[in-house]
Amino acid sequence: MINKNRYREALIFTFKLHSKQFRKDTKIPYFFHLSSVSNLVIENGGNTDEAIAGLLHDAVEDQGGEKTLKLIKRKFGNKVAKIVEDCTDTKVTPKPPWLERKKQYILDLSKKSQSSLLVSICDKTHNAYSIINDYDRIGKKLWKRFNAKPTKIYWYYKNLLKCYNKNLRGNKVLKQNFKNLVSLIKKIAKDKTTKRKH
Repeated sequence: MINKNRYREALIFTFKLHSKQFRKDTKIPYFFHLSSVSNLVIENGGNTDEAIAGLLHDAVEDQGGEKTLKLIKRKFGNKVAKIVEDCTDTKVTPKPPWLERKKQYILDLSKKSQSSLLVSICDKTHNAYSIINDYDRIGKKLWKRFNAKPTKIYWYYKNLLKCYNKNLRGNKVLKQNFKNLVSLIKKIAKDKTTKRKH
Protein backbone atom coordinates (compact mmCIF):
# COMPACT_ATOMS: atom_id res chain seq x y z
CA MET A 1 0.00 0.00 0.00
CA ILE A 2 1.40 3.39 -1.03
CA ASN A 3 1.32 6.13 1.60
CA LYS A 4 -0.51 8.83 -0.34
CA ASN A 5 0.61 11.75 1.81
CA ARG A 6 4.30 10.89 1.60
CA TYR A 7 4.00 10.17 -2.10
CA ARG A 8 2.21 13.47 -2.79
CA GLU A 9 4.97 15.33 -0.97
CA ALA A 10 7.59 13.53 -3.07
CA LEU A 11 5.71 14.31 -6.31
CA ILE A 12 5.66 18.02 -5.52
CA PHE A 13 9.31 18.02 -4.44
CA THR A 14 10.38 16.15 -7.60
CA PHE A 15 8.40 18.43 -9.89
CA LYS A 16 9.98 21.54 -8.37
CA LEU A 17 13.47 20.04 -8.38
CA HIS A 18 13.35 19.09 -12.08
CA SER A 19 11.03 21.86 -13.31
CA LYS A 20 13.61 23.36 -15.71
CA GLN A 21 14.91 20.04 -17.03
CA PHE A 22 13.81 18.47 -20.33
CA ARG A 23 14.56 15.19 -22.05
CA LYS A 24 17.51 15.57 -24.40
CA ASP A 25 16.66 17.38 -27.65
CA THR A 26 12.93 17.45 -26.84
CA LYS A 27 10.38 19.74 -25.24
CA ILE A 28 9.19 16.95 -22.96
CA PRO A 29 9.60 17.85 -19.26
CA TYR A 30 12.00 15.41 -17.59
CA PHE A 31 9.51 14.97 -14.76
CA PHE A 32 7.47 12.64 -16.95
CA HIS A 33 10.34 10.16 -17.16
CA LEU A 34 10.61 10.23 -13.37
CA SER A 35 6.88 9.69 -12.85
CA SER A 36 6.90 6.86 -15.43
CA VAL A 37 9.70 5.10 -13.55
CA SER A 38 7.83 5.48 -10.27
CA ASN A 39 4.66 4.12 -11.89
CA LEU A 40 6.59 1.05 -13.06
CA VAL A 41 7.92 0.53 -9.54
CA ILE A 42 4.38 0.63 -8.12
CA GLU A 43 2.96 -1.62 -10.87
CA ASN A 44 5.65 -4.18 -10.06
CA GLY A 45 4.91 -4.36 -6.35
CA GLY A 46 7.13 -1.57 -5.04
CA ASN A 47 6.47 -0.02 -1.63
CA THR A 48 6.27 3.69 -0.76
CA ASP A 49 10.03 4.14 -0.23
CA GLU A 50 10.78 2.43 -3.55
CA ALA A 51 8.12 4.47 -5.39
CA ILE A 52 9.51 7.73 -3.98
CA ALA A 53 13.04 6.66 -4.90
CA GLY A 54 11.72 6.05 -8.43
CA LEU A 55 10.69 9.69 -8.56
CA LEU A 56 14.02 10.89 -7.19
CA HIS A 57 16.47 8.43 -8.78
CA ASP A 58 18.12 11.13 -10.95
CA ALA A 59 17.97 13.97 -8.42
CA VAL A 60 21.51 13.57 -7.09
CA GLU A 61 23.04 13.05 -10.52
CA ASP A 62 21.27 15.96 -12.22
CA GLN A 63 20.21 18.37 -9.48
CA GLY A 64 22.86 19.08 -6.89
CA GLY A 65 24.95 16.04 -5.98
CA GLU A 66 25.72 15.33 -2.32
CA LYS A 67 23.78 18.38 -1.10
CA THR A 68 20.59 17.08 -2.73
CA LEU A 69 21.20 13.59 -1.32
CA LYS A 70 21.33 15.03 2.21
CA LEU A 71 18.09 16.91 1.56
CA ILE A 72 16.39 13.73 0.33
CA LYS A 73 17.55 11.87 3.43
CA ARG A 74 16.15 14.60 5.67
CA LYS A 75 12.79 14.80 3.88
CA PHE A 76 12.15 11.17 2.95
CA GLY A 77 14.40 9.03 5.16
CA ASN A 78 17.49 6.85 4.98
CA LYS A 79 16.02 4.07 2.86
CA VAL A 80 14.86 6.39 0.06
CA ALA A 81 18.21 8.20 0.13
CA LYS A 82 20.12 4.90 -0.07
CA ILE A 83 18.14 3.70 -3.09
CA VAL A 84 18.64 7.04 -4.84
CA GLU A 85 22.37 6.91 -4.10
CA ASP A 86 22.56 3.35 -5.45
CA CYS A 87 20.86 4.42 -8.68
CA THR A 88 23.23 7.36 -9.20
CA ASP A 89 26.10 6.71 -11.59
CA THR A 90 28.03 9.81 -10.52
CA LYS A 91 27.83 12.60 -7.93
CA VAL A 92 30.56 14.76 -9.45
CA THR A 93 30.48 17.60 -11.99
CA PRO A 94 31.61 17.41 -14.71
CA LYS A 95 30.60 13.80 -15.13
CA PRO A 96 33.35 11.24 -15.86
CA PRO A 97 33.47 9.78 -19.41
CA TRP A 98 30.38 7.79 -20.43
CA LEU A 99 31.96 4.33 -20.74
CA GLU A 100 33.83 4.66 -17.46
CA ARG A 101 30.62 5.61 -15.63
CA LYS A 102 28.57 2.81 -17.15
CA LYS A 103 31.15 0.11 -16.42
CA GLN A 104 31.29 1.24 -12.80
CA TYR A 105 27.49 1.39 -12.53
CA ILE A 106 27.15 -2.21 -13.71
CA LEU A 107 29.95 -3.38 -11.42
CA ASP A 108 28.36 -1.69 -8.41
CA LEU A 109 24.82 -2.77 -9.28
CA SER A 110 25.50 -6.41 -8.50
CA LYS A 111 26.09 -5.48 -4.85
CA LYS A 112 22.90 -3.45 -4.39
CA SER A 113 19.74 -4.22 -2.44
CA GLN A 114 16.60 -5.68 -4.01
CA SER A 115 14.92 -2.28 -3.61
CA SER A 116 17.69 -0.53 -5.53
CA LEU A 117 17.69 -3.19 -8.24
CA LEU A 118 13.92 -2.78 -8.66
CA VAL A 119 14.16 0.99 -9.09
CA SER A 120 17.14 0.59 -11.41
CA ILE A 121 15.43 -1.88 -13.76
CA CYS A 122 12.32 0.33 -13.88
CA ASP A 123 14.51 3.31 -14.80
CA LYS A 124 16.37 1.40 -17.51
CA THR A 125 13.12 -0.13 -18.81
CA HIS A 126 11.63 3.29 -19.40
CA ASN A 127 14.88 4.55 -20.92
CA ALA A 128 14.99 1.55 -23.27
CA TYR A 129 11.35 2.06 -24.23
CA SER A 130 12.09 5.72 -24.98
CA ILE A 131 15.06 4.77 -27.17
CA ILE A 132 12.89 2.41 -29.25
CA ASN A 133 9.98 4.84 -29.43
CA ASP A 134 12.19 7.77 -30.43
CA TYR A 135 14.01 5.67 -33.02
CA ASP A 136 10.66 4.87 -34.62
CA ARG A 137 9.89 8.60 -34.71
CA ILE A 138 13.17 10.16 -35.82
CA GLY A 139 15.45 7.31 -36.93
CA LYS A 140 19.23 7.57 -36.62
CA LYS A 141 19.08 11.19 -35.41
CA LEU A 142 18.32 9.62 -32.04
CA TRP A 143 21.93 8.52 -31.56
CA LYS A 144 23.18 12.13 -31.58
CA ARG A 145 21.70 12.47 -28.07
CA PHE A 146 24.19 10.00 -26.64
CA ASN A 147 27.86 10.24 -25.77
CA ALA A 148 28.41 6.74 -27.13
CA LYS A 149 27.96 4.81 -30.37
CA PRO A 150 24.81 2.69 -30.86
CA THR A 151 26.77 -0.54 -30.36
CA LYS A 152 28.01 0.73 -26.98
CA ILE A 153 24.45 1.63 -25.97
CA TYR A 154 23.46 -1.94 -26.77
CA TRP A 155 26.50 -3.26 -24.83
CA TYR A 156 25.33 -1.29 -21.79
CA TYR A 157 21.74 -2.58 -21.87
CA LYS A 158 22.86 -6.16 -22.58
CA ASN A 159 25.08 -6.11 -19.49
CA LEU A 160 22.38 -4.51 -17.37
CA LEU A 161 20.07 -7.36 -18.36
CA LYS A 162 22.67 -9.93 -17.28
CA CYS A 163 23.02 -8.18 -13.95
CA TYR A 164 19.26 -8.03 -13.31
CA ASN A 165 18.77 -11.67 -14.32
CA LYS A 166 21.50 -12.75 -11.93
CA ASN A 167 20.73 -10.51 -8.95
CA LEU A 168 17.09 -9.35 -8.99
CA ARG A 169 14.82 -11.95 -7.40
CA GLY A 170 11.33 -12.54 -8.78
CA ASN A 171 9.94 -9.84 -11.11
CA LYS A 172 9.86 -12.30 -14.03
CA VAL A 173 7.51 -10.17 -16.15
CA LEU A 174 9.59 -7.03 -15.60
CA LYS A 175 12.81 -8.85 -16.55
CA GLN A 176 11.17 -10.39 -19.62
CA ASN A 177 9.90 -6.99 -20.77
CA PHE A 178 13.38 -5.56 -20.33
CA LYS A 179 14.86 -8.48 -22.29
CA ASN A 180 12.45 -7.77 -25.16
CA LEU A 181 13.47 -4.10 -25.21
CA VAL A 182 17.17 -5.01 -25.18
CA SER A 183 16.57 -7.27 -28.20
CA LEU A 184 15.03 -4.33 -30.05
CA ILE A 185 17.93 -2.08 -29.10
CA LYS A 186 20.28 -4.69 -30.56
CA LYS A 187 18.37 -4.56 -33.85
CA ILE A 188 18.28 -0.79 -34.16
CA ALA A 189 21.92 -0.42 -33.05
CA LYS A 190 22.90 -2.47 -36.10
CA ASP A 191 20.23 -1.07 -38.42
CA LYS A 192 21.61 0.55 -41.59
CA THR A 193 18.24 1.99 -42.64
CA THR A 194 16.76 5.25 -41.43
CA LYS A 195 14.00 3.79 -39.24
CA ARG A 196 13.13 0.42 -37.78
CA LYS A 197 11.09 -1.91 -39.98
CA HIS A 198 7.85 -3.14 -38.37
